[in-house]
Amino acid sequence: MRKFFGLFAIFLMSACAMAPAKPEKINGVSFVSSRDTINATHIDPVVNIHANYASIMPFAFIRDIINPEIHYNRNNQWFGESKRGVRQYIESLNARGIKIMLKPQIWVARGTFTGLIKMETEETWLQLEQSYSNYILDFAAVAEEVQVDIFCIGTELESFIDHRPEYWKQLITEIKKVYKGKLTYAANWNEYDRTPFWEQLDYIGIDAYFPVSDLQTPTLEDCRLGWLQHKDTIHAFSKKYNKPILFTEYGYRSVDFAGKQPWRSDRDMNQVNFEAQKNATQALLETFWGEEWFAGGFVWKWFHNAERTGGEDASQFSPQNKPAEAILRDWYSKY
Repeated sequence: MRKFFGLFAIFLMSACAMAPAKPEKINGVSFVSSRDTINATHIDPVVNIHANYASIMPFAFIRDIINPEIHYNRNNQWFGESKRGVRQYIESLNARGIKIMLKPQIWVARGTFTGLIKMETEETWLQLEQSYSNYILDFAAVAEEVQVDIFCIGTELESFIDHRPEYWKQLITEIKKVYKGKLTYAANWNEYDRTPFWEQLDYIGIDAYFPVSDLQTPTLEDCRLGWLQHKDTIHAFSKKYNKPILFTEYGYRSVDFAGKQPWRSDRDMNQVNFEAQKNATQALLETFWGEEWFAGGFVWKWFHNAERTGGEDASQFSPQNKPAEAILRDWYSKY
């Protein structure tokens, strides 16, 4: 009998050794830049929620949606948005085992949606393309220098892409001469299905602000049902290109109607509702994190000064110090 159990144990160990390893999910946070350098105090909360990736976002700025001049890495910007700051953030996070997606993105003055950026003449289109290439290739060089795992070539720039698709295809070719890691693009939730260059990238990146419920306080089941109308379409798109889906951003505000138009950040939306944020967050994690074709995602957003973020009056996106943080920690611990 003892010999039988010994042989059975060997069989089980052999079977486990032959079984394919479960792929690691990208359990990410969108790590907001600040005026400061970062240290272990700022990184401990990231580690404590079992995150294994951080998105670092050096913003550039334009005056309005018809202005072709992109400004970045200026002395008046916050340290974390400078090239020097990006290196310091990445090296500090890497030292704690956190991998990086470098995600340069544009901020339009007064918060105008970047998807509306559209030039009025051929001359200004060419100026925008040159300015954007300078910005992205500069940070692609930083990405290669510090060996980041993923580089995101743009965020929610649908009009720019719709009107200048050949420019973008050529830009990706130029990026690959500089940076040798994985590439993605952060397409808005209603843009990804017409983005023309997924074949050239490694991940289909989606900022996943899909509407899932019209209710003031949706239940977990409401949000699960709301995802049914989107999940099959996203999966089919993944199969079409044979590329994994990456939620380059996902998350919900802690407000009433959090699942109705999750992309909205209007200041007049200020009725705090932690239950709505918690249920919507859990439904998203339950719907996608167990799927093989899904790579993972980056919760929007995570501030370095965790002890001063969130609280009972907090109505913005961050899950920090809210019930949604416990949900995030639980799910990230499983993958």
